[in-house]
Amino acid sequence: MSETLAGASSFPHPDDDPKLGDIVVSQEALERRLAELGAQITTDYAGRAPLLVCVLKGAVLFMADLSRHIQLPVELDFMAVSSYGTATKTSGVVRIVKDLDIDLGGRDVIVVEDIVDSGLTLNYLLKNLAARHPASLAVCALLLKEGQQKVEPDLAYVGFRIANTFIVGYGLDVAERYRNLRDIRTYIGSGGDDS
Repeated sequence: MSETLAGASSFPHPDDDPKLGDIVVSQEALERRLAELGAQITTDYAGRAPLLVCVLKGAVLFMADLSRHIQLPVELDFMAVSSYGTATKTSGVVRIVKDLDIDLGGRDVIVVEDIVDSGLTLNYLLKNLAARHPASLAVCALLLKEGQQKVEPDLAYVGFRIANTFIVGYGLDVAERYRNLRDIRTYIGSGGDDS
């Protein structure tokens, strides 16, 4: 028997939410691509134990699911960087909000990112991590927005290339909402401000 939490507001089904638009990446497509990425990483890192570095908060679901498809011993660590604050466009100023717990020296590191927009935040993050002397440093991004990069990203693995539209779901949010959607959808609420 379920109880309604005090103060909890109803959460409409995604198909009934007027702020959500079309499905950009379906749950089935996500599951297929995660299996492919996991298999490729397993092959590329055979005989090694990669350290997956999740860029919080958006990449949590992606890293959790991806890690289960990698048939190698892996370690997980988490890092939070901010260049957006509460806005939907990057401020261009990057700061580390939560740093790693694990020493990267001599480790094979895979940065797991939810989405690459301008590439500026990722570029800053990679320079910061490279200074910690990992054995190798690669990036696995779930989404790459086509034509938005101000800095050419060096991405070893890309889940999907998408058009420049504001999206939510599967970890991506608007004011902390919609992260738990099982697919990725366009967001058209309150003007649909693109990032």
